[in-house]
Amino acid sequence: MATIVEEALPATDQAFRIETHGIDYVPAAERWARPRDVGAMWAGASIQIEYFIYGAVLMTFGLNFAQALSLILIGNLSYFLLGLASLQAPQTGTTVFATNRAGFGPNGSRLISLFNWLTQIGFEVEGLILIVGAALVLQAKAGFAGGDAAKVIFLLIAVVIQGVLPFLGHATILKTLRALVVPFVILFAILLGFAIPHATTHGVAHPADWQTYMEGLAFVIVLSGLGWTENGNDYTRYCPPETSKAGIVGWVFLGTAVPEILIMLLGATVGTFLGNVGSSANAFKPFIHQSFIPAWFVDVFLIFSILQLFAINSLDLYSSGVTLQALGAKIKRDWAVVIDCILAGAVAMTAIFNTSFNTYLKDFVDLVIVWIAPWFGIFIVDWWMRRRRYVPAELQRTDRGGLYYRSGGVFWPAIIAQLVGMFAAVEALAATFHLPHWLNLVTYHTADKYGFGADFSVFLGVGVAALVYLALGWRGVRSQADVQDSMLAALGEPS
Repeated sequence: MATIVEEALPATDQAFRIETHGIDYVPAAERWARPRDVGAMWAGASIQIEYFIYGAVLMTFGLNFAQALSLILIGNLSYFLLGLASLQAPQTGTTVFATNRAGFGPNGSRLISLFNWLTQIGFEVEGLILIVGAALVLQAKAGFAGGDAAKVIFLLIAVVIQGVLPFLGHATILKTLRALVVPFVILFAILLGFAIPHATTHGVAHPADWQTYMEGLAFVIVLSGLGWTENGNDYTRYCPPETSKAGIVGWVFLGTAVPEILIMLLGATVGTFLGNVGSSANAFKPFIHQSFIPAWFVDVFLIFSILQLFAINSLDLYSSGVTLQALGAKIKRDWAVVIDCILAGAVAMTAIFNTSFNTYLKDFVDLVIVWIAPWFGIFIVDWWMRRRRYVPAELQRTDRGGLYYRSGGVFWPAIIAQLVGMFAAVEALAATFHLPHWLNLVTYHTADKYGFGADFSVFLGVGVAALVYLALGWRGVRSQADVQDSMLAALGEPS
């Protein structure tokens, strides 16, 4: 079926009605989504202004265009990781951090849920900063100077508006993001036409050294596939249990990597002749005083960008809401969204007065790498050791009698692997070079003559955590997998 008939959707998940499911199990009878629906949603999330800006920011690393091109191509292969991290929900019928209870234990998983909740808030703040920035530029182009008062007013309005889609829920977000694909394809195609005559591939005389190149690679990987892995299953839990795994991975990759590569390349292209897009405190401000792109198009582009940023923030708010539930908050998903909107607004209020977007983005990326790289390695290895299955009913249990409760609700091999992996990521994170050498041995020993070390944080974070968990958790997880198989067989689920 190429399209979804609205009336055929379950009452629990219809567009423009409040979704009733949170982290609870979604019954198979209510699973309506196909891999193509998930891919279309991710396409709507990828054909958007943030990736354009990421491409422009990448050009501020000192890379030449050829290096930026290769980083964008290689880094976006990480969307295969998002595909892998979206395969669990059709079988579990629940969200990422309810599923995560199997590996970490229901109490141990609260720590990782906290990391993710703060990360989603951080991405929401990023979106709010850009929305306010675009609104300020439109105001300036109209001849008004609102100053700090305008920032506050625009932010308060944005906080209210951004909560609408995630408050309504899953089906509403999917439908809205799909609807925004075509307008943005047209807008970016027009922008490309304006940019090509002015672009240059010779903006940087010499290519950056390999240390800088590796830092750029970490930046792209985290802001593309790896940075979405903690959200993947939130949007595939409405897929039926028999959904093709290859179909999910393929459609997710097609809907994300392909458009994002093109959008980031467009941003890098504009960055070759309008370099302050990637370095300005307000990423949109350089569009005011420039002669490369017509003023009328800038207005249209910014208006649509604001609309799209609201839609993108809805993904983060939706996932932060269900993550807050996984943390143990006894509230409904829609009210969790309200809480997160208020918190994101408060943080954004501080950010727009105290830091530039470029600085905020780079610092935020470093913090995300440290926890998400190890977590992803553990999550995927745990799923593999369980023979790619869980007992859905047991994931909903947080009491002592639950299958995944372990010792005090914690599976210590996963916690130890997470901490060791985080330490390994810090040791290889370029941003930690100013710390004592024992805290950044990898960057210190790969430093160039100017004192800049290479960044292997993503690779060491994933690899070290996965190997430590494999070594410490093998016996316990495989033993539990046997119990899972017996329980699932009793329920009539095929192996």
